[in-house]
Amino acid sequence: MYQVQTVENGVEATNVINKMRSQGYDQDQIYLFAHDPDRSQNLTDATDTEKVGIQEQGIFESIGNVFKSRGDELRSKMRAVGMDQTEAEHYEEELDKGKLVLVASDEPENLNMTRSITDLY
Repeated sequence: MYQVQTVENGVEATNVINKMRSQGYDQDQIYLFAHDPDRSQNLTDATDTEKVGIQEQGIFESIGNVFKSRGDELRSKMRAVGMDQTEAEHYEEELDKGKLVLVASDEPENLNMTRSITDLY
């Protein structure tokens, strides 16, 4: 299960993240996405949210992100935390508008790794 919210700035993001935590999500189950990589890194650090990495995406998808555009990379990461392709495309468009996307996901860790590997075939 996961929930997604879009916000305009870091202050709103902090408020939504606190709400997600009060709903039972752990800090390592909350992900913050921003189109600009520096903004994403700074806000992820400031809000103590999780980074989407090999554990969520699987090794093949993580390595593949090195060769992808930022939009492709973000959609891939959003899929890794539970979104389908259509949702990921929609929220990536929100990122293009300068918004932040917050995802709280309690999906089993290995589900996304399996999905990434099977998507290759």
